[in-house]
Amino acid sequence: MASHRRPARVTVLTAAAATAATALGAVPAHADPGATAQSTRAAVDRLFEEAEQATERYNRADEKADQLRRTVSQAQDSLARGQERINRMRGALGSVAGAQYRSGGIDPALALLLSSDPDSYLDRASVLDRVTARQGAALDELRRELRERAQERAEAGTALAELERSRAEVARHKRTVEGKLAEARRLLASLSAAERAGFDRASRSGRESLDEELPPLGDLGPSRAAAAVIAARSAIGRPYVWGAAGPSAFDCSGLMVWSYRQAGIALPRTSQAQRSAGRRIPLSQAQPGDLVTYRSDASHVAIYAGNGQVIHAPYPGARVRYDPVTMMSHVTVTRV
Repeated sequence: MASHRRPARVTVLTAAAATAATALGAVPAHADPGATAQSTRAAVDRLFEEAEQATERYNRADEKADQLRRTVSQAQDSLARGQERINRMRGALGSVAGAQYRSGGIDPALALLLSSDPDSYLDRASVLDRVTARQGAALDELRRELRERAQERAEAGTALAELERSRAEVARHKRTVEGKLAEARRLLASLSAAERAGFDRASRSGRESLDEELPPLGDLGPSRAAAAVIAARSAIGRPYVWGAAGPSAFDCSGLMVWSYRQAGIALPRTSQAQRSAGRRIPLSQAQPGDLVTYRSDASHVAIYAGNGQVIHAPYPGARVRYDPVTMMSHVTVTRV
């Protein structure tokens, strides 16, 4: 599948590199520097968006790998316990079989005639019959255990092979993310200090200017939604790190997982899955604590903080902050 993705990736990065060349001066003398910087910022924006989409694919693959690791570990534990039972059953059957072999050379009728205590012999013979019946049942149980262990080994082998494929997928998505981020950093480096400062959109909304405008969370009562928003507020200023889910750094969906966990709510790891984690409601009915996803593929997610603002982890190099709820396209609101 990597061979199918490569042309598209080369196209994106080649276009970005062409933009970088423009930003670095390989442009006609009459080119507008402002337009050049603007196109460079647009290319960086696009790379950050593509990196975020790749990050969500990485998170999804990593979550699957975690589940498979647990499955494989449980299967291995079950196999070990089952093998112990099989060994015990084999030992018990071996003991009974050995005893039967050692006493089986005398015809039971002759043994009865030669016995000095026929009543005692009959008691022993009756016990032997019962032992033989139990031995048959034990053999049946051993056969069942062997069949179950063979099935578990096959399932564990399948899960282990799937785990290896998932690990390879995680590594592939990680390389994609790192490549796009490296290209974005290179493009940003081509801008002047003033232009780079202009790219940092954190000034669009600051915590100090918003806290007084946001609705008091006490109005929500001791709700889990309020607890999730309080947790997200406490993360303001912490850095965006792709693949991170707190407490010192976050990507967009990782911030949601961490914030809602503080409220006792378990969310899925990816923004796409988070969009489907509750009931969809219109944006006009959004309340603090609702999830807000963006873009047609739901590759970005935030938590609604009230007063038309969300809290989110924006992109690499930025920190967790407030932004307008309409900051991106395809807004979807989910009430968990």
